[in-house]
Amino acid sequence: MAHVELSLSEVFAPTAGTPTEQESDNFGQWSSTVSHAAEPCLLIDADTTVVAVSASGCELLCLGTPEDVIGRPLLEGGLRLVDFTANRSELTEQETDKIPPLLALHSGRLARGLLRVQGSGPDAPGTTVDAISTPVLTDGSVAGSLTFFSEV
Repeated sequence: MAHVELSLSEVFAPTAGTPTEQESDNFGQWSSTVSHAAEPCLLIDADTTVVAVSASGCELLCLGTPEDVIGRPLLEGGLRLVDFTANRSELTEQETDKIPPLLALHSGRLARGLLRVQGSGPDAPGTTVDAISTPVLTDGSVAGSLTFFSEV
């Protein structure tokens, strides 16, 4: 199983010009980082809208390209989550509320779990991923969640 460590060693400070509104807050900094990341990761806001996703995250989660999902609600942006049975039934709303990105958002705490993602097409194989999520704070309140994925 993959090991993910996350730390910030220094305060983000733009090098030139006036910072944009997005750059001036923690959430905006993570959005830029996720967009350029090589690792599979995802950033959603408090309304569960996809703000940023890495290209490798889109590939692992069978989402197409980042442009296809940014600005759309996470569960309406093409993400198909299925259970771990042989029938691969889609998760119910009650079950999707417990996936790590949403659990971190609603609880304000770290969340981790396995997800089974169904590829496009009825015969596409499912991919199992380990998801580790953390809430992202802006001005002391939860503004979204950041999730890193690793294929199992």
